Amino acid sequence: MNDLEIYVRDLKAGAVSEWLEGQVDQLELDDSQVETVVKGSARFEGARLRITLYPGAFGKRFTSLVIEGAALPWASDLECARSAWRAMATEIRCSPGEWREGDPVEDGQWWRLDHRGEHKVVWN
Repeated sequence: MNDLEIYVRDLKAGAVSEWLEGQVDQLELDDSQVETVVKGSARFEGARLRITLYPGAFGKRFTSLVIEGAALPWASDLECARSAWRAMATEIRCSPGEWREGDPVEDGQWWRLDHRGEHKVVWN
């Protein structure tokens, strides 16, 4: 199972489903409220995807979006973040590489995508 994880700042209700509708098939995601954990599914290249939104990540302003499946629409968290930024026009963050749960984050650095461009930053 592969996964992608990005962090969306000030996520608006419905924004994730609007974005993913053009990226995946058979999307089933009710993100009309994003104050609690939201779970959904979709298909990509015939494989099932699990989609989960976790509000309150890194404080109240960010929502973690995790997409899991055998085949994924993007090759990396950064590619996923770029697509999300183009669709949602809000700050998106993601890890800088092949980070796995339990690994230290490289120097505390994350990719930040926003109206200023793409930059590696320390999350604070």
